[in-house]
Amino acid sequence: MALALIPEAIAFAFVAGVAPMVGLYGAVIMGFMTAIFGGRPGMISGATAATAVVMVSLVAEHGVQYLFATLLLAGLFQVLAGVLRLGKFIRLVPHPVMFGFVNGLAIVIFLAQLEQFEIHDPLTGSLTWIQGELLYTMAILIAVTMAIMHFLPKVTTAIPAGLVAIAVVTLAVVGFDLEARTVIDFVRDRLPADQAAAATLSGSLPSFAIPDVPWSSETLRIILPFAFLIAAIGLIESLLTLTLIDDITGTRGRSNRECVGQGIANATNGFFGGMGGCAMIGQSMINIKSGGRGRLSGITAAVVLLVLILFGASLIEIIPLAALVGIMFMVVVGTFEWSSLRIMHKIPMTDAFIIVLVSGVTVAFDLAIAVIVGVIVSALVFAWKHAQHIEVDTYEDANGYKVYDLRGPIYFGSIANFKELFDPQGDPDDVVIEFKRSRISDHSGIEALDALSEKYEALGKTLHLRHLSPACRELLERAGDLCEVNVLEDPTYRVSTELLHPPVPSRG
Repeated sequence: MALALIPEAIAFAFVAGVAPMVGLYGAVIMGFMTAIFGGRPGMISGATAATAVVMVSLVAEHGVQYLFATLLLAGLFQVLAGVLRLGKFIRLVPHPVMFGFVNGLAIVIFLAQLEQFEIHDPLTGSLTWIQGELLYTMAILIAVTMAIMHFLPKVTTAIPAGLVAIAVVTLAVVGFDLEARTVIDFVRDRLPADQAAAATLSGSLPSFAIPDVPWSSETLRIILPFAFLIAAIGLIESLLTLTLIDDITGTRGRSNRECVGQGIANATNGFFGGMGGCAMIGQSMINIKSGGRGRLSGITAAVVLLVLILFGASLIEIIPLAALVGIMFMVVVGTFEWSSLRIMHKIPMTDAFIIVLVSGVTVAFDLAIAVIVGVIVSALVFAWKHAQHIEVDTYEDANGYKVYDLRGPIYFGSIANFKELFDPQGDPDDVVIEFKRSRISDHSGIEALDALSEKYEALGKTLHLRHLSPACRELLERAGDLCEVNVLEDPTYRVSTELLHPPVPSRG
């Protein structure tokens, strides 16, 4: 598990524009702190692409110390989100959005592995795709890794398949002296020529330091928007990953505690020189499917990674990239919701569209935007569908009043259809709207009722409301003179009389 964190942490460090060790420290601190304080045992956190892309312009323009200060503020935002119990709102994410999220993230994980197929070209000084024997060797080693990952668990689960795959592929490369790119090759290809030769993954314990920035309102102005974005994106990705793991394990994580844990981890990164991050779905899936369901698995992964940085850098550096790529390809296969492809023709077209939309936005932009777009589109679809569900039956009661027996809610989406149900010109002097099977849901509904009441009043007629629920009556009471209508008493339904406007005597 610890080895699977290495290429991601290094790659995302380069994305953010910071040194590889900053990414590795970020993975150690995020993994350790969230394993202790987080709300989802077994979930792995570390440096991620979702947060790294937010950091790019901040680091480029102001330097890495401003990133550390930003992580302190982002951590505070996340802790506040947990204290205010905002994590529960992740339950509002619809199932099609979840499908789109995991499918899009699987594609993103796959695309991220393509970087491992690039090599530094000394002639042009840029990265180019590997070719020839090097490519064929890498492809074979990836296939071997995936085969071990697939078949070994069918024989035994006593030994993690990922660890066996890494050991077998590494020994094969060393034993047969195969030409294969390693982890240190990946690092050196992305460093300037004058630094590449001396590059190493060995390091020391991260040390405590207050970010070296001027603590002023100007600094706050610079870091505030970045801190908010990092906090929001980190929580969205972490809570969605938490929900996914809940579904896989049949258990329930604590979303508000996870918010606090993510905040503590990011703030700690700010003090100890890590790049921060959030939950990592790929590594979390590896951990869960390898049997790591408790907090000890996350703690162990972080501690082992730190030990490797301190004492085993030379071993990390010789690991073939093909082994790590093969493991991540298996994560892609396991993460993608293949069932979503089979049910596309069985679910409503709008749900299928949302799955594809969220997947596409995740790949094209980022997870946070994709989820927000998916939730908004789902809400609009829901509002539109329910706007069509307002109907009415009409009849004349014993008093000679015309009764409109409504079915469906009156809210912003349904008021256009609601208005078309009535005929003020042709109705008698007294009209009753029956609310046994309807309700007023928002201010738009109140305004629609008031406008309808004014139409009847202008014609010398009276509009009555009957069988309003307590919640609807409270809404009208709060509206006051914004909605002047008559609410009738009906002892059978225990609806008290609330005359918001003196009734016009019946002319019937």
